[in-house]
Formats: sequence, C-alpha cells, structure tokens
Amino acid sequence: MKTLENQTLLYDEDCPLCQAYTTGFIKIGMLDQNGKKPFTDISQNELDFIDIKRAANEIALIDTKNKTAIYGIESLLKVIGNSFPLLETIGKINPINFILRKLYSFISYNRKVIIPSQYTPNSKLNCEPTFSFKYRILYLLFAITITILALYHCSKMIPMLPKSSYLRECILATGQLIFQSIFLLKKDKKTILIYLGNVMTVSLLGSLLLLPVILLNKIILVNKYIVLVWFGLTVLLMLKEHYRRVNLLNLPKYLSLTWVLYRIIALFIILNL
Repeated sequence: MKTLENQTLLYDEDCPLCQAYTTGFIKIGMLDQNGKKPFTDISQNELDFIDIKRAANEIALIDTKNKTAIYGIESLLKVIGNSFPLLETIGKINPINFILRKLYSFISYNRKVIIPSQYTPNSKLNCEPTFSFKYRILYLLFAITITILALYHCSKMIPMLPKSSYLRECILATGQLIFQSIFLLKKDKKTILIYLGNVMTVSLLGSLLLLPVILLNKIILVNKYIVLVWFGLTVLLMLKEHYRRVNLLNLPKYLSLTWVLYRIIALFIILNL
C-alpha cells in the first residue's frame, strides 16, 4: 500500500465502526502511525482551521503540514485513492459521488442509534452528530422494511400461526413504534425519535439473527420446533439488547416491559383473528 503521509483522520472514539476502519487504514499502510486521532483530542491550534460542527457529522482528514481539512466521503476517497487511484476517480463521478455522500450521511447521522454509547458530560469536545429528522425517518423506514421482510418469511415457517401477509407484518412493525411512543408522550420529539431509532436497530438485529434459519429453510425444510426455539432465543436476545439501550439512554426501564407487552398483545390478536 502507498502510505498517505502528514494526514490524520479525526474519528469518533465512541463509534466502533469509526475505530475499526481508521485502525485498518493504519494497519494496512494507507496511513502512517499518526494517521488517526480521537475527535476529543483536537488541539487549540487545530481549532483554527477545523469546522468542528462539520467534523462531528463527517469524519475529518487533517493535512498536518498545510493546516487544512476535508470531510466525509472526500476524506475517505483521498485515503483510499492514494493507494487505489481508480477507485477515487470512480468515486468522484457525479452520480456515484452523490450516492456515496447520501449513504455516508445516512450512516453518520444515525450512528448513535446504530451503536449507542453512554454520554458523560465533560470538558472535552463531544463528537455527537447533529440530529437530522430527515435521516432518522429514512432510517426508521429502512429498518421497518427489513423487519417486515424477516417477519413475513419467518411467520411462514411456523404452521400454528395464521397465514402471513406483508400488510400484517407492516402493521405489527409500525404498531410497535406507535405503542412505545405512547409511553414517552411527555418527552420531546428528539428524545422519542432517538429511542425509536434504537428500537428499530434492535429489530434489525433480530432480523439478522433470523436470517440464517430463513435461508436454511430455502434449502431444506427446517423443523417447526427448531424455528420456534430459534425465534424464542432471538426475542430474548432482542429484549436484552433493548434493556441495555434503554439504560444507556437514561429512559424509564418499564419501556422494556411495554416492549414485551406489545408482542404478547400482538400474538393474542394474530391467534384470534
């Protein structure tokens, strides 16, 4: 690999994904040993030429020699393009660059609900992305869609359940958000959307855990009892993760009880339709 020297990526130290790829750039030689630095360690001199607000939303690449910075997908393309010029050229083609920028923003603005962290106020700079109503709604719609697909295919594998439909699974997935929101009506809109983003990340986790048995059933007929056990374990893991996230968000713990209650009510309605 061709090393990009005198360049440092400012990363969110509370984001495992950010830590992983910045460390990876150094390990494979795309950046030198000084090629990454936590956002909270920005020096006073660097504050003179870094857009702090933008750097919290889009990872910044600092040119330590020329005292300049670029952000987001541009910074990643520069690092990758130093070793693979063709990829940088392709990434800068207008339609492709547009898609990459939107995809980057989609992940970056939702990274705190994808992988949450405990926020502890201190004197350091905080790498908290600006709350984006647009990208949060898009994330919820994306997560709902994946959840609907997973529930639809999983339900078809459980004979004791009435015949599934996309409409039914859509009502179940969106109904969950409405039901949980009722218990947060005294909170502000931002807090509610942060929580709902975490709820749907838990649902995405459940969908990923169900994927192996769904794919296996496409090859061989999986015993219904194996499906039930797998589904039950998945729900337990989802509940554990939901409870962990509620604690991180400093929200009422009874939200995990209402999360379970909704599933019991939904199952009762489905079985008695």
